Amino acid sequence: MNPADAVGAPPAGGPVAAAPPVAAALPTGGTLPTGGVGRPLIGAGVIVPAPGGLVLLGRRITAGEPPTWSLPGGKVDHPGESFEQAAARELAEETGIELPAERMRVLGVLLDHLDGRPRLTAAVLAPPSAAPAEVTEPHACAGWQRFAVDALPGPMFGPSAWVLAQWLADPAPLPPGVFAYRTVQ
Repeated sequence: MNPADAVGAPPAGGPVAAAPPVAAALPTGGTLPTGGVGRPLIGAGVIVPAPGGLVLLGRRITAGEPPTWSLPGGKVDHPGESFEQAAARELAEETGIELPAERMRVLGVLLDHLDGRPRLTAAVLAPPSAAPAEVTEPHACAGWQRFAVDALPGPMFGPSAWVLAQWLADPAPLPPGVFAYRTVQ
């Protein structure tokens, strides 16, 4: 299925056609956390589309990492928690936006080992929302903004850029060592 045909995806022929901003944001090995050797990391990146072909991004300011732009998201924390449940929980924790897990949809998963451990990231599409986003974790995020998909800021946090690439109709290639597995819908 073409991600542009998905509910909440930018309209065909609209801003989706312009992949170069995402291509420019896709890292080839930089903008990743360091010192991650150890246990596998399983998480979800949440695409929150808004009217007008906009998407929610936060200014990531995690200690020890260069500042980047990032989707809301994080680790699957609880036993029995699904990607959709983790996405809804992380979205609420990070932005104050509450959307039902039942309306979240996994577009695919990404696998990489670029920070020294296996990392599995689900690309999760949330239902469209224009709800205001609050900074609830000021140690990790300097603010939330909505951007047109053809004018995304950079640099982009690697996993967020890769998640966005699963949603776009004409995505840029992923960097070497990042593998995408789209769900069949």
